[in-house]
Amino acid sequence: MSQHSGPLRPQRVLAIIPARGGSKGVPRKNVMLIAGQPLVAHMIQIASHASLVDDIIVSTDDPEISAVSKRYGAEVVQRPVELSGDTSSSESALLHVLDHLKQQQRPLPDVLVFLQCTAPLTTSDDIDQTISLMNDEDADSAMVVVPFHYFLWKKDSQGQAIGINHDKTVRLMRQQRQIEYLEAGSVYVMKTDGFCQHKHRFFGKTVMHPVSPQNHGEIDDLVDFMVMETRLRARQQKVQLALLPHPTRALILDFDGVMTDNRVILDANGQEMAICDRSDGMGIEMLKRTSLPIVVISKEKYPIAAARCQKLDIECYTGIDDKPSLLERYLADKQIDPKSVVYVGNDVNDVQCMEMVGCGVAVADAWPQARNAAKLVLSRNGGHGAVREITDMIIQVNQNTPEKSQ
Repeated sequence: MSQHSGPLRPQRVLAIIPARGGSKGVPRKNVMLIAGQPLVAHMIQIASHASLVDDIIVSTDDPEISAVSKRYGAEVVQRPVELSGDTSSSESALLHVLDHLKQQQRPLPDVLVFLQCTAPLTTSDDIDQTISLMNDEDADSAMVVVPFHYFLWKKDSQGQAIGINHDKTVRLMRQQRQIEYLEAGSVYVMKTDGFCQHKHRFFGKTVMHPVSPQNHGEIDDLVDFMVMETRLRARQQKVQLALLPHPTRALILDFDGVMTDNRVILDANGQEMAICDRSDGMGIEMLKRTSLPIVVISKEKYPIAAARCQKLDIECYTGIDDKPSLLERYLADKQIDPKSVVYVGNDVNDVQCMEMVGCGVAVADAWPQARNAAKLVLSRNGGHGAVREITDMIIQVNQNTPEKSQ
């Protein structure tokens, strides 16, 4: 029975992510890289994009997890050793965080969201919708579930197989069976006062928020880790491809830090040299076959950029102090809509160009201002396949764009 009458809109929502360092199934899994980021970082970012979550705290006993969590913007509460063992409950970690807030004389949240960082396929919408469901239904606790349509079995005392959720003598079709749900193990929402009283996640009136199986998956062993990596990469690629113009009409590239690793080698005579990635050259060659314009605009005056572009047979402008003006003139002369253009940069002098076009892109190791301005951030560093990454994406987008749209 609900402890409250009438829907209650939370004033403050706190998300807690327990992440201890002593994982046994996959040692150090919470800081292992998956799809380019530490595992715990994925859930921090998911929670940070949930519109109903106000604060995020990671409960951990591990210095490395603590450092990673802070780097990704979460507050950290150090969990004592006695609450960090294999048999320690998640509830004990949540209660410890609340006790910590009390000791600091900080107000407790109205709603507590318990997030499992071993479920990186969770979405921000999953969190928001579970919170909203609990309040709309005037419930006390809620969880994310996945529709379950399988037959469960167990052995009886004689070792014979018997049905758990079905009569083995009656084989009902899927549409004839009552819908069942599997606990996703990802998102749990509770009213804080009730949780403090009952000290477990399911109390009072509990409601379920069903999500797509695409958002479900937990990491318990290395096989899970590999499967999740593949699924996360596929999701990331789908999201990134959606950010590009459909179709893309032109690709504009900075040179230093995009087609090179942003370093310069000087010989004894003061001549400058740079290192480029051959895979970038192959990507440019494949994109050229589609007749898409590829242009390099560089602030530097040295001949390296011009020589590289001449070899690749693409247009190149060097010694350009005012990149935005040149870009604007070029697109106007070619009658190319800026909204259909991709610009790839790495530093502050690329920001304005990135904002002028349909999709501003930053290489993975771009300067913070450029990363912040980018609509899309690549997974590869400049001079290490970043150009190949974006050319492959453009080719895929343009191939999948209906002809009538082009």
